Amino acid sequence: MSEIYFTIAGTQHWHGSDFIEKDMVVKLVKEEDNEVDSEAIKVEMPGIGQIGYVANSPYTVLGDSMSAGRIYDKIGDKAKGKVLYVLPKGVICILDEDSCIR
Repeated sequence: MSEIYFTIAGTQHWHGSDFIEKDMVVKLVKEEDNEVDSEAIKVEMPGIGQIGYVANSPYTVLGDSMSAGRIYDKIGDKAKGKVLYVLPKGVICILDEDSCIR
């Protein structure tokens, strides 16, 4: 399977992104009861809780990242990822291959 990248968007609504560093592990959790986005995937970190969402808009998806809508059916209810880059407009991560549904 080829690598799947995703962007964490909206960090400014929780704790910001100043503390986020390369190689940190993040947890993806499908938010099935989200009234705004039926394919919402929230992003959490241990000890902190929610830090943002997987970007799901052409305006927030950065680089070669996939949107939440494209990732949604590739993962179970939960998945893991690892931070690659912290950029001014978002955090780019890579999806843990073992988190993918085969």
